[in-house]
Amino acid sequence: MKPLSRREALKRSLIGLAGAAAGSSVAQGQVSAIGTHPDAHSLMTRGVPAGAGIDPTAFLRHFDYGVVSKRPNGQTVREYRIIAMDRNLEIMPGLFYSAWTFNGQVPGPTLRVTEGDLVRVHFHNAGTHPHSIHFHGFHPANMDGVFEQIDPGGSFVYEFDAPPFGLQLYHCHTMPLKRHIAKGLYGAMIIDPKRPRPKAHEMVMVMNGFDVNFDGENEVYAVNTVPFAYQATPIVLQRGELNRIYLVNLLEFDLINSLHTHANFFHVFRTGTSHEPSEFTDTISMGQGERHIIEFTYDTLGKFMFHAHQSEFAELGWMGLFDVQGEIA
Repeated sequence: MKPLSRREALKRSLIGLAGAAAGSSVAQGQVSAIGTHPDAHSLMTRGVPAGAGIDPTAFLRHFDYGVVSKRPNGQTVREYRIIAMDRNLEIMPGLFYSAWTFNGQVPGPTLRVTEGDLVRVHFHNAGTHPHSIHFHGFHPANMDGVFEQIDPGGSFVYEFDAPPFGLQLYHCHTMPLKRHIAKGLYGAMIIDPKRPRPKAHEMVMVMNGFDVNFDGENEVYAVNTVPFAYQATPIVLQRGELNRIYLVNLLEFDLINSLHTHANFFHVFRTGTSHEPSEFTDTISMGQGERHIIEFTYDTLGKFMFHAHQSEFAELGWMGLFDVQGEIA
């Protein structure tokens, strides 16, 4: 019999999780599938291995507004400190990935500013390879992160004004580019418009994956790094409340990623650069680097699945649940 590749082995072990709806059954399934860690069952009680470096539930709603000051002309300045560092991440119990990270996590912190702010990022490379940060959006040529390669131990200060409003992203732009992105050097950046969007329950979802055996293909897929995290701990929504997801695709090695919501449609704000939606749908496909804001409301109670509409991605971890509860307080 032909030996199974690790990709096929992972696929067969994880596929049984795809239809699980209850958090406890998902957690137990993950332990039996890849339960090499002696405390795997306890580690997965919230869907997060101890060494993940990120809590997907907390990451959903954590926005870093930086250290705020004012210039003499009244312009708001937001300062950030970002450190590139090597770190082993336990993305599933007993399954470790040798990542390159911003601030020790994948994705990096979600930076949030307002249109017209001055953004100042103090970057230090504590890793073992040259790195940089390339911000999508507008900035001077010498702040682009392409030619300003920072060697291990070095530092650089990125400074630029923050137009246009919308959902941006940042990532390392060191060659080979696909390796630096696949290893985890990326994050989301939100530039809020001066005219605020309507009040909503806001979340950040960065679609990503991991090539755990370095064969140029992903064996694990996720939103916010930990596969099946939002099945083990469903995302609680309130009936009738407006939800807003900042959705970014930073998956490497696969050309297209997608999001499908069950029993509902959402408004799409392409790249988040408009106050008016461009589409009303239940499935959206995105290439790497694409990002959109989506808005939706659930009017009925219960648990509703969301996942990639590439079935293989869903079976290998890119799947979760919304748990719609109660009335708005």
